[in-house]
Amino acid sequence: MADMQKGGRPLSPFMLGKYYRIQLTSASSLLTRISGNALIAGAVLLVWWLLGLAMGPDWFGPVHWVVTSWIGRLIIVGSTWALWYHLLAGARHLIFDQGYGLKIQTAERLGWAAVIGSFVLTVLTVGLFWLI
Repeated sequence: MADMQKGGRPLSPFMLGKYYRIQLTSASSLLTRISGNALIAGAVLLVWWLLGLAMGPDWFGPVHWVVTSWIGRLIIVGSTWALWYHLLAGARHLIFDQGYGLKIQTAERLGWAAVIGSFVLTVLTVGLFWLI
């Protein structure tokens, strides 16, 4: 059996922090997966709202109350951010699939563009939504 403590190095679960810094590319990959799953909450809320609308006033009243409550608005804003981030990260991935932007500096710039762009687009979208 191989010596697991060769050179006095820690095993992988203990690499974070002192020995390993999370990179933007790995954080972006995690955020893409999280945002994709977070879109489910917004989709469920939208389907519930549409079902309430289709079923009539007795069903729509409670649904509308939840959607306009603070938790509903939080889900809407979070889903809006998740949608924009997932879209921009997907575009970034398509650029990578074409063989462009694979240098570390360019990949990090594209990652920051996706993060910052998603926040800017969320603020614009939510701002326009609540102004209407």
